[in-house]
Amino acid sequence: MKNLALLFFLIVAVNAAFGQEIIPLWEKGKMPNSKGMKLKKIEDRERITQVDAPSMYAFFTSKEENTGAAVLIFPPGGYQKLTYNIAGFQLAKWFNTFGVNAFVVMYRLPTSPDLVNPAFGPIMDGQRAIKIIRKNASQWEIDAAKIGVMGASAGGGLTVNLATITTDYAQIKDDLDAVSIQPNFQIVISGAISMTQNAHKGSYEALLGKNPDSKNEQLFSGELNVTAVTPPAFVICAADDHVVNPLNSIQYYQALLKAKVKAALHIFPQGDHAIALRNNPGSTQLWPVLCEAWLTEMGFLTKAQK
Repeated sequence: MKNLALLFFLIVAVNAAFGQEIIPLWEKGKMPNSKGMKLKKIEDRERITQVDAPSMYAFFTSKEENTGAAVLIFPPGGYQKLTYNIAGFQLAKWFNTFGVNAFVVMYRLPTSPDLVNPAFGPIMDGQRAIKIIRKNASQWEIDAAKIGVMGASAGGGLTVNLATITTDYAQIKDDLDAVSIQPNFQIVISGAISMTQNAHKGSYEALLGKNPDSKNEQLFSGELNVTAVTPPAFVICAADDHVVNPLNSIQYYQALLKAKVKAALHIFPQGDHAIALRNNPGSTQLWPVLCEAWLTEMGFLTKAQK
């Protein structure tokens, strides 16, 4: 692991011409919470239902526009699939347009037969991804204090877990163990945040199983774990969402407000459970503008003086 940073840098350098670089999260044979099975990636209609090797696609912004900010994007899919294009790659390219480096994380789904403890697969991979970006921040011209997380639906639930869970589950006794797992900001769209009251049934059962440990219900309910050190949040949802109850977002915002965390909540009248980058109904189409404005307001898009 001594040459881990160099390895990732070389991967990026060699593949730069392709625009997307695939960065592995774990070295071969060192992935935790694994039975050691060799899985094949299962994909259909731009939806991955089985991840063979946890990784992330890197979308680096131009050097001229680079603000030093970075965001990890966690695709949605009810913890049963990864809808990686519309709610992943497209968002990453959008972030690039205003100087934010983006990484779309292909995290292990709790439905994977290889996981020893299914509920902890996503959080382990998410924390590891944050560590890798922070470890390689200087090589990638990223500010280690401007690394955020983003996700929609179940990806939004994972985003909140990464923002509120302070225990490091990604430690494997290598040189990344000492790297902080704490993101600096969070963006949550229609998040399946709660695993207790108002939980989305599909996400709940996929992540925790049909007879879950009550401790895991509490651990993965972000609204119950907010503290004063929880990073600033931009939260949006639609009032007419018939899939994930908007109270998920409302209760999370209330917890943020109580802890005096800097946060914004926007509840649009339309959008259902399909808020995307484009083609949203009515005022919901304004959310990308509001999100960029919020990132600017919070200071994450301010370029460092050279």
